[in-house]
Amino acid sequence: MLALPSIATITSRFGELPLGLPWPSLPPISQEKVVELLPATVTIALLAGIESLLSALVADRLIGGAHRTSAELLAQGAANLASPLFGGLPATGAIARTATNVDAGGRTPVAGIIHALVILLAKLVLAPLAGMLALPALAGLLVVVTAWTMAEPDRWGERLELPRPGLALLFLTAALTVLVDLTAASATGTVLGLALSAWRRRGKAVS
Repeated sequence: MLALPSIATITSRFGELPLGLPWPSLPPISQEKVVELLPATVTIALLAGIESLLSALVADRLIGGAHRTSAELLAQGAANLASPLFGGLPATGAIARTATNVDAGGRTPVAGIIHALVILLAKLVLAPLAGMLALPALAGLLVVVTAWTMAEPDRWGERLELPRPGLALLFLTAALTVLVDLTAASATGTVLGLALSAWRRRGKAVS
């Protein structure tokens, strides 16, 4: 009789998920620590803001909406002030979760609130069950539901008709996403995109 291969789960790969949240506490703060972490802090804040706004733009295209940039950044700042009190990492709007939420029918900020409450419920009550989720199933979900939706295949023809600089920027950003990571791709694409827009405006002004 053939033995079934073991399937990697969240628990088998990363260990048991703890139930509940730790009590809030201030991390140790010193002048030396502030000076040491300041460059990384500024970098993370800028990249997190860029990624959140890119996520909002993706959501706008998917649902035909218009996000509020100031509200998005203020909410993210408040979350990132609270997250370290519970030992959390910096929070940012993510394109993958945004696209999945939209694909599930989310159209208003209530969808994001429900998303957060469900995650909190899973953390407080369902951690052992969540740890049994199979990683191959999650990978398939991300590829089919998230990546395919986010790629907007119905617009591929339109994108291939972009001017050469814009098309080169598109392929460069896509390559960096695969070969490096989304943060590097977002930062590089945003900076080069702004430079390209400024160059085009300058060319129009001269002509």
